[in-house]
Amino acid sequence: RRPRIDRPEMLSFVAAAALAYSLSAGLRTPHRSAMASVRMEAQVFDQEKFIAESKEMRLKHLEEQAMYALKISCENYGNAVFPNAMIAGDCVITHLLHRLGYLQDGKCKVMVVDTFHLFPETMSFLKELEEHYGFKAEVFCADGIPVGDKAAYDKRYGADLWKEDIEQYDKVCKVEPFQRGLKTLGTDCMINGRTRWQGFERAWIDQFENAPIGGGLAKCNPIAYWTFEDTFDYIAKYNVPAHPLHATGYPSIGDAKDTIPIPEDGSVRWVNNKWEGDMTKWCDYATERKGRFVGLANKDGSTKTECGIHVAGAEKTFDRDLWDASESVETLDAPADVTALMGAGKEAMVVVYAPWCQFCQAMEPEFDKLAAATGLPVYKFRGDEERDFVSANLNTKSFPTINYIGTDGKPIKYESEDRTVTAMAAFAKAGGKVAA
Repeated sequence: RRPRIDRPEMLSFVAAAALAYSLSAGLRTPHRSAMASVRMEAQVFDQEKFIAESKEMRLKHLEEQAMYALKISCENYGNAVFPNAMIAGDCVITHLLHRLGYLQDGKCKVMVVDTFHLFPETMSFLKELEEHYGFKAEVFCADGIPVGDKAAYDKRYGADLWKEDIEQYDKVCKVEPFQRGLKTLGTDCMINGRTRWQGFERAWIDQFENAPIGGGLAKCNPIAYWTFEDTFDYIAKYNVPAHPLHATGYPSIGDAKDTIPIPEDGSVRWVNNKWEGDMTKWCDYATERKGRFVGLANKDGSTKTECGIHVAGAEKTFDRDLWDASESVETLDAPADVTALMGAGKEAMVVVYAPWCQFCQAMEPEFDKLAAATGLPVYKFRGDEERDFVSANLNTKSFPTINYIGTDGKPIKYESEDRTVTAMAAFAKAGGKVAA
């Protein structure tokens, strides 16, 4: 068994051996001050240089990793689609796709959802990106509305839909057009810019996963492991076109109605590929999206952090009309039909609905039973396409609105949130009165 030698003893032994060697070789023992000088020089450490080199090594690895994921997405799948929101990470992905040639050869299509509430700069920036990289994005918006026609959107869905029901707004303006876009483009792999650094909801995502929408299509998150600082390092390295609102204090850009600068005084900015102000206000963990969804809350009162596109349940958007196969619910096709019904001198029940409304969807099976439960004729009238009419004639401010039509032709609104067939039938049988 070898004797154990402690570290101090070992060092003394090495020093003694080195001295013995120098003497036996006839070498001159270095002066103590010279030895100290050599030791000090060896200890000199350029910290800034080391950090810069380490960051460059890291960024190089992240680039290669992201490009490999994009190659798998575009080469192994038939129809890769990149929904581009033009935030910093998306600008990085756009540049990576361009470097790989997938924008030019069409192996990756770019999709954009226009909510009609974006900053004006966003759609203008899209045109700049299209010209710079040589691609044409496919733009999708609320169902039944021509691209770019805000007046048509306001008329059909209401300019204040987001104030009345933020979940319905998300469904109409984001989730449904997003899904329709993926379906229209035949998507089998969706590329997006989510990262673990964005917050706890995304803290465990990987570069590939199955999306909760579209029946579980492949979902590629090429920059999943990047920090927000990494994205700006990349933008600076390659002079990547970035959203102009970064230069006015916005770390992330969504709808103009609920997006603010961080800090609110706009003191942190990204200008000409350089930081102005305290960049940690943007780049700390989970602060990238801190200025998004400001003042908005979910139905349960919790703070809103997601628009619904990337969450489970998003696949439930309907792509059909309601009661389309019903044998008991009759359709009123036009305002004139409603007017004729009200003038017929007969009792009836009428629901004013919108097929995209989750509350209308939820009550579909119960309302289908109402005719059998009451013995009254039951009708549906699509109100999102005739907002002015239903507001003036059918007590409608939101969907669904259920009315009892008496023999005098006057509609009485069912005010209860209990939309079971039992409760609605009791209201109808009582001539439009809710039991106390």
